[in-house]
Parts: sequence; structure tokens; C-alpha cells
Amino acid sequence: MASAIALGRARSDIDVMSRAGLPLLHFADEAASALQTAVPFVAACLSTLDPATAMVSSTSKLGALTGRNEGDILWAQIEYGGDEPTAYSAMLADGDVAIGVHEATSGDPERSLRMSRLLQPHFDFHDEARAVFTDRNGAWGALALFRGSDDAPFSPDELAFIAVVAPAFTRGIRTGLLAQQSRHDDVIGAGGPAVIVVDAHDRVVQSSPAAADHLQQMSTDPGMGDPLVSVQALVSAARRMARGDGDRMPRVRARRHDGVWLVLHAAPLGGSGERVGDVVVTIEEARPQEVIDLVAAAFGLTVREREVVGMVLRGADTREIAGAMHVSPYTVQDHLKSVFDKAGVTSRRELVSRVYFDQFVTRTGATLGVGGWQAHAT
Repeated sequence: MASAIALGRARSDIDVMSRAGLPLLHFADEAASALQTAVPFVAACLSTLDPATAMVSSTSKLGALTGRNEGDILWAQIEYGGDEPTAYSAMLADGDVAIGVHEATSGDPERSLRMSRLLQPHFDFHDEARAVFTDRNGAWGALALFRGSDDAPFSPDELAFIAVVAPAFTRGIRTGLLAQQSRHDDVIGAGGPAVIVVDAHDRVVQSSPAAADHLQQMSTDPGMGDPLVSVQALVSAARRMARGDGDRMPRVRARRHDGVWLVLHAAPLGGSGERVGDVVVTIEEARPQEVIDLVAAAFGLTVREREVVGMVLRGADTREIAGAMHVSPYTVQDHLKSVFDKAGVTSRRELVSRVYFDQFVTRTGATLGVGGWQAHAT
């Protein structure tokens, strides 16, 4: 374990980074480097999750995993398709912030399917520390740190330190998701429906040009994992739902490299014989309300503050908002002040710009204005 001075410096550095408004990949690199000075590791993987479903929306890799995506599909199958006791979903259900696989398996990490089938044979990793980054809106991200065969397992003190810095990672991920502003490029990708069909053997048997275009735009940045990891995660979750383990269709909101927000859905297909087990994944541009909901959650707004924002975005003035909410105009102003502070703006106009023009853009370059759709001025 690092010295108290090193731990304090790492904790302070990560906290400062989480408040600096860094883009997601920049925050991931800087925060992981700071964490490594306190909790050494040979490789790391930071995943973003949709807080509404805890489904993986992107992955970035560091150290010995950089550029190595060959195990991503198997990882998604294990993580979302079975009953792995150290899966992120199990951690969330148990209220665990940080765990070590060596410690969780009483010194026998091969009891973890993820360790025995993937991490040890493919990467020679012999212990993994996992953390989930949550707030009252759900899980925003997850971190996996790895050690090799010559390294000591992650200690209880190291796991406790990861848990201590978890709130800062949550803040940094929320901020990083919004720090990437939408780009209004003139390039239009492939048109038509974006559909992927995965068969019972987890092979992609059909994929439309539009789907390929979306996936390519999800993996442009260096160090990103295979975008099919989100597709396979949804497929595995859909199969579990078909077996009765789950009560809603799996979905995830994800952001492309160019800033376009997407929604990916998965559903099992009917049929018989060799077609049983096929799953269709559809990809579509997120509707404005889906983006607004995510942005409001990332700002950390309360329910009442979200109501105020919704009415501001519809053009309501203070008196109209007060009447609709059955509160005084002074209370509305208090809510607005809190919203402005959390969103880092100083006026309603800036708030509208922060939500709509920074976060919502379609593939055609159109943005959503206060009064409806309008073309982006070039």
C-alpha cells in the first residue's frame, strides 16, 4: 500500500480532475494515472454505463489492455449473460462499491468464470479490482483494474481506497459525458434502418450499412473497446429476459464520436429450429427527451429542478412555471438558481444552449431549438 502522503495526493488529484470539466477520455487517462500511484495495476478498463439500465455504453482501456479488444465479446457474454457473482449488476444489487476478485473468491479467483475463461488464459491477469460509480440516478460507470501472476492480490486497504475515490470518479464520468459537445458536420452516414441480427451462436448474421456506420462512429477514439461489446451485452441480457430473468427489454443510450446520442435496443426473435435464440438489435438516434433526461441526471438535478428545466425548455416564464407547479415565483427562482449552479450557466438562454445545442444533434446536422426543429447555421 502506498504511503499516506501518496494516498492523500492521489485522492486530491482525482477530486480536482473530476471538477475540471475534462472530456471523458481525458478524465479517464488522468484519473487512472493518479489512481495508479496509490493502487498499482498493469492494466485498466473504464466503462460508461447507462444509469437507467446499468448496461455498458462504452469502454476505454489503459496499460496492457490498450488496443486489445479480442476478448470484449466474451466479456460481455459473461458479464450480462450468466450469474457471475462479481458482475457489476451483482455489485449494484449487493450495494458493493469496490471488490477484489481474489478476496471475493476466498483466494481462488478461478471460481470466477470471467477470470478462468478470459482474464487468466488470454491476458495472464490473476486478480481484478472492480468498482461501480453510482449516484441517486443509477450507475454511471465501472472500473476494472488488473494485476499479473507476479503481483500481489489487491489488498483490503487498496479496495477501501478505491471506494473512497469512487464519488470523484462518478462526478468525472458525468461531467465527461457532457464535456464533448456535438459536432455539426456536413458528412451524412449511411441511411436506412440500423439493424443487427445475432444468431444463437453469437454470430452477427445480418448488419445493415446504417448499423455499421453507427458502430464505426462509436469507436473512433484511440484506446476505445470494441463497440460490439454493447451489442453483445444487450443480446446476452435479452436472452436472459427471454428465459424469464428480467422484466424489461434491455436498452442503452450511447454517444458516437461525433456527439450524436443513440439508443440501442435488443429483443429476441421468434422462430424455431436453428433460428431459436436469434436476437435483433436496433440502433436509432435518441429522441430529445431521452437526451434531456440523461443530461438532467448528469447535472444532478432534483425531481423539482427537472420539472423547472422541462418548462424552461418549452418556453414558459417564471409566472407560468409557478402556476403549473403550485409554488411561488420566488420558489421557482430558487430552483432556477440551483439549476444554473449545477449546469454551470448564468441564464435561461445559456441553459437552453447547454442542453440542446451542446448535447443534441442529429446525423443531418439539425439541432433542436426552443421552438422546435431548426437547421444549424453554418
